[in-house]
Amino acid sequence: MTSRRETQSTIALWGEETFGPVSDPAALARRASIEMEELIEALEKGDTEEAARETADVLILLNRLGTTLGFDLLEAVDAKMKVNRARHWVPAGDGTGRHVG
Repeated sequence: MTSRRETQSTIALWGEETFGPVSDPAALARRASIEMEELIEALEKGDTEEAARETADVLILLNRLGTTLGFDLLEAVDAKMKVNRARHWVPAGDGTGRHVG
């Protein structure tokens, strides 16, 4: 059985075919914010299956945003991780933290 893997390009094409061209990139970010709220609700309820779906919704929107703005999301993540790895971090004790340099 062959597994199908979506790419930023296939996601962006689906989005354009389904919803039309993006006229306002901020609209994608606002929609991703709504999906993040739905993800938080699923996590607060302990519903990991719904959390997976909502996480996917956020990533779908971010992939579309990357295509709209002309960047590859995974390349942007790689570049940002290089910056993050060079910073000094203070853990918050809950799995998050902040950088101090």
